[in-house]
Amino acid sequence: MSGREALGGLPVPRISFDEFLAFGREALIRADVPVVITLPKGFQGLGRDGVAERLGDMRVTLFTEPGDKQNSQRWTTREIRLREFFEDDRYMNDPRTWNRIVSNFRNSPADVNAVLGFDAGRLFDYRGPMNAANLWISHKGVFTQSHFDELENFNVCLEGSKRFVLAPPGFWEYYPRSLRRGFGDKSKVFDFDDVDWARYPKLAAKLAQRRELILRPGEMLYLPLGWWHQAESLDDMNINMNFWLRDPKILRRPYVLGVAVYTAVYRKLKGVYNYEPADTTS
Repeated sequence: MSGREALGGLPVPRISFDEFLAFGREALIRADVPVVITLPKGFQGLGRDGVAERLGDMRVTLFTEPGDKQNSQRWTTREIRLREFFEDDRYMNDPRTWNRIVSNFRNSPADVNAVLGFDAGRLFDYRGPMNAANLWISHKGVFTQSHFDELENFNVCLEGSKRFVLAPPGFWEYYPRSLRRGFGDKSKVFDFDDVDWARYPKLAAKLAQRRELILRPGEMLYLPLGWWHQAESLDDMNINMNFWLRDPKILRRPYVLGVAVYTAVYRKLKGVYNYEPADTTS
């Protein structure tokens, strides 16, 4: 890994974009291991200024939570205009609070392509049912606790960088939190870098297979469904786009399917943010 930090865990394969096209998205999904794909230099997406200019009036969801990796409470959400997030320093400079922007704007493919700098529809059928094209914006230090996704995940870094820790599929070995309260996709071990081994001994075998990487602009991470992961924003401004795609692979991981169905129902009944497509007409 010439010119890169020495990171812990097993190596994450890296391939070129041409190799990705030759291999094919479906073959990558079948292989079922995380991969970093280097995008061509011609794929120049928008940074902060470009995103603010093009999408500043778009209504987005602001996630807010205490700046604590061990926080056990669910984040709170409210809608704001994206421009407000960029212009109000309170969202960026309070070390006691983590703020991040999320918006599934799959219903605006022209904006998706403009933000990315390439035709995403050619690679991902993100407009299909349950799929998503999400914009994520965060400030330095924002941490996403360990969890798994029920959808195939392709994450593109546009500005800043994020550190990911990945671990292979499993369920009980990760000591899942309360399924009843909609936390079945999350571990009682919030941070895989800080494990109480006396309380969570079964996790050792899984974390012996962990992967670790820093995703930078011009790179795309493929993260298979059911793989556990956590992420931390490393720069003052971090902008990513990710595509969530449904896949029959979920049928081979009953714990993922069961948690996904229950969590979807729970969020609907409780009014918890559920990543539904944004209304891009308002």
